Amino acid sequence: MCDNDSLDDMTEYQLRTGVSRRQFGAITLGAGALAMLPEFTSAAAMETTESEVEIKTDDGTCDAYFVHPAKGKHPAVLIWPDIFGLRPTFRQMGKRLAESGYSVLVVNPFYRVKKAPTAPEKADFNDPATREALMALAGGLSPTTAAVDAKAFVTWIDKQSSVDTKKKMGTTGYCMGGPFTMRTAAMFPDRVGAGGSFHGGGLVTDKPESPHLLVPKMKAHYLFAIAENDDKRQPEAKDVLKKAFADAKLPAEIEVYPAMHGWCPPDSQVYNAEQAEKAWSRLLALFKTALV
Repeated sequence: MCDNDSLDDMTEYQLRTGVSRRQFGAITLGAGALAMLPEFTSAAAMETTESEVEIKTDDGTCDAYFVHPAKGKHPAVLIWPDIFGLRPTFRQMGKRLAESGYSVLVVNPFYRVKKAPTAPEKADFNDPATREALMALAGGLSPTTAAVDAKAFVTWIDKQSSVDTKKKMGTTGYCMGGPFTMRTAAMFPDRVGAGGSFHGGGLVTDKPESPHLLVPKMKAHYLFAIAENDDKRQPEAKDVLKKAFADAKLPAEIEVYPAMHGWCPPDSQVYNAEQAEKAWSRLLALFKTALV
């Protein structure tokens, strides 16, 4: 999760950089189109079962999407979406991961305010009204809400019959979701075996609750896929992360990708298929070795 200062910095940066329709053109893919993309299909894909679920937390009821292989028990994965929230793209991403052999929960991080969808279809972050509304939603999240949610989500997923609790669970986050993965891994060090942050924002800050300061509490192996323009904005962040994980003697793959912030979800205005597939393959490799 990004704190307000980090979100404000990110907004200013996105406005200064090339994240715009004029430079990139909006990619407007619905769930049906996503399913037709080569990167969203697999000859060896497992048959899956999917459902919309509700999870009770100390702050209310979170709507979420749960998908898993139709047979057997499998490692759990908790997905934290980006600022655009739970939507068809993230359901497709969750399903694709389930087809690779995981029981996947994709949550609505803004359930305290409203159920998904929490952003307009084909939302443009550069539109002032849209940006203001999304920033207001994100501004309502904090380390405290992250703790409340992680506790509820991990507890819920471990009660599902399709989850193999004898194996470690994984967690992934996109944009503001990156720090959520770190808070979850620190809160459940004996449960979370792997985490993946994709163009995560606010991973390293100067505040006492900065996510990077939680690394000593973790036991998870990590993947940090950093956007090229995020690295230019905060080039020291990757080095801070590398040192934190090295000091904790935890494996961490930390790489700057030649892509713009937000490049992984296929409905992003800056979606980069080649680099998104590379990041996805690295995630699968991480899970294969760490979720045992």
